[in-house]
Amino acid sequence: MATDPIDYGELDEGRNCNYWALDPTLQFEAQRVYPDEEFEWAEDVLSEFGEVLGHRMADTADRIDEEGHELKSFDKYGDRLNEVEYHPLMREQEEIAYEEFGITHDAFHAPPGRDEPVGLSHALMMQALVSYVDMGFCCPVSMTNGAAIVLDKFDDGDLEEYFEGLTARNLDEHIEGAMFLTEEQGGSDVGANEVRAERTDEDRVYELYGEKWFCSNIDAEGALALARTPDAPEGVDGLSLFLVPRTKPNGEVNESHFRRLKDKLGTLSVPTGEIEFEGAEAYLVGEEEEGFKYMAEMMNFERLTNATGSVGVMGRALLEAKVRAAQREAFGDTIDEYPLMRRDLVDMAVDYEAAAVFSFEGARLLDERERQGDDSAAYQLMRLFIPVAKYKTARMSVETASYAMEILGGNGYVREHTTERLLRDAQVLPIWEGPSNILALDTLRALNRENAHEALIPYVQEKLDAVEHPHLDELADDVEERFLELQNALATLATEDGDYAQYHGKRLADLIFDVVTAALLLEEAQSQIDAEGDARKALVAERFIGTRFGDDEAYGVTSGERFAMEDDAFEAIVKYASVEPEALVEPAPADD
Repeated sequence: MATDPIDYGELDEGRNCNYWALDPTLQFEAQRVYPDEEFEWAEDVLSEFGEVLGHRMADTADRIDEEGHELKSFDKYGDRLNEVEYHPLMREQEEIAYEEFGITHDAFHAPPGRDEPVGLSHALMMQALVSYVDMGFCCPVSMTNGAAIVLDKFDDGDLEEYFEGLTARNLDEHIEGAMFLTEEQGGSDVGANEVRAERTDEDRVYELYGEKWFCSNIDAEGALALARTPDAPEGVDGLSLFLVPRTKPNGEVNESHFRRLKDKLGTLSVPTGEIEFEGAEAYLVGEEEEGFKYMAEMMNFERLTNATGSVGVMGRALLEAKVRAAQREAFGDTIDEYPLMRRDLVDMAVDYEAAAVFSFEGARLLDERERQGDDSAAYQLMRLFIPVAKYKTARMSVETASYAMEILGGNGYVREHTTERLLRDAQVLPIWEGPSNILALDTLRALNRENAHEALIPYVQEKLDAVEHPHLDELADDVEERFLELQNALATLATEDGDYAQYHGKRLADLIFDVVTAALLLEEAQSQIDAEGDARKALVAERFIGTRFGDDEAYGVTSGERFAMEDDAFEAIVKYASVEPEALVEPAPADD
C-alpha cells in the first residue's frame, strides 16, 4: 500500500506528537521481531505510549532535567535517611511507565488483554520510546527489568517479595532495581572489586562492607551488588551476588552511607552517587561465587537497553532535525531543499535504520535464546551481537545528537531546545555498561569461548542467498565481497596471538556490524517488496552498502553519485514515502 511522505513542516518541534506514529522504522522492527500474536496485542499499546510520551513526558523530562533531585543523607537530628528528594514530576513519569503501561510488569506477568507475558523485545521497544524523551529515566526502568530477570532465573524463592515488587504494576507496591558494580579501584576490571560480604548467623543473610563508586538509581530497594565472601578466590570467580535494599524488611534504613550524588553532565533524572556499605544487610542470590555469571544475565539486558536507548535518542534527534530543516528558510528555500542538507539527513536516517535493525535483532535473539537455551545458535549470535550493538550504537547516538544540534544552529545549543539535553544524555551511552575497548574484548571472547563464528557465517549467508529482486541481488554481491573479507579476518585472528587480536578488536567489531547490518537491511528490503510492494527499504540498504562498502576514490567527489539529491530517494528515506519496486530496475535497452 502506497504511503505519502511525512510532512515534518507541520510540526513546530519534536513534541506534541505521537512518537510511535512518526517512526515507521520502529514500527517495522516491532512487526519483524515480535511474534505475530504479540505484535497484534502490542501495536495499540505502543501507539498509546508514543502519544503519551509526546504530549506529557516530553515536557516533564525537560523540567526534571532543569531542576534535578537532592540527596538527604541525614535528617535534622543526624539520623541516617539515605533519601533522594525527587522532583515532584517524577511521580507522574513513574505512574505512566510502571502503572499505566506496565513497562516492568508485562515481560513477567500477563498484561491486560493477554493470557501470557510478552517477550523482552517488548520491554526494549518500550524503553526505546522512553529514550525519545528521557534517557536518564530509561536507566531505572531498565535496571528494574534487569534485576527482575536475575531473580526470575536464579532466586530459589527466598527473594520472591522483591521480585514481585520489581514487577508490580501498582505503583504503591512497585520498587525499582539497580546494579552496583563499579568500584573506584576496579572500574571495568570487575575482578578487582573489594567490597566484602561477611556471613551472619541467619541463613543467606550477609553484611556488606566497602565502597561502590558509581551507583545509578542510588536509593533502589531492589539493588543488586557484587561482593567477595571470606576465603573466596581473587578475580571474578570469587564474586557473589547480593540484593541489598535501601531499607531493611523491618523498615529501618540499611547500614549504608550515601555520601553524595555525582554532578553529572547529563541523565540528571536518574540520581547517581557513591555508597559506603557499613555492614549493610544483604541477601545472597543463588549460590556463592556464582555472582558474575548471574550478573552477566543482567548485563546482557542492560547492554541491549543501551543500544535500544541509543536508538531512541537518535530517533528524537533526527525528528528535531527533520522538523527544523523543513521549517527554516535560507536564501529563499527551506534548508531541506539544498543538496548538502539532503545528503546529511539521508545519511542520518540511514544510520538510524542501521542502529535500529541491528539492536532489535539482538533483542529478537535474546528472546529466542530464552526459549532455546545456551546451547543454541541464537545464544552464540546473541553473545556476539550484544557487545557489538552497544559499542556501535552508542557512538552513533552521540554523532547524531551532535549534528541535530548543529542543524538547529545556535538554538540547538541552549537549554530551551531539546538537542542540548539529548547530546548531554547521549554522551554517557559509550560509557555505561562498558566502554568501547571492553566491548571489543567481549566480542573476541564471544568468538573464542562461544565459537560464535560457527553461527555467524551461515546466518549471514542465508540472508544473502534469500535476496531475489535484481537490484538487491547486485547489492548482495557487494556485501558478499566484504563478507568474505570478514571470514578471512576471523581466520587470521584465530591464528595470531592474543595481542594482535586485541589490537584489531574494534575494527573487527566494526566489520561485523557493517556486514550483518547490510545483510539484515537486504532481508528487510526483500520482505517489504514481497509483502507490501514497497521498495523504500531497498533504498536504505543501497545507501548503507554504498557508504560502507563503496568505492571512495577521492572520497567520492569524482564518482558522479547524486543519490541523496534525488527527490524520490530523499522523500523515501527521510520522509518514509513508499517506492515502487519496478523503479529500482533500469529498463533494458530496446533492440535495434
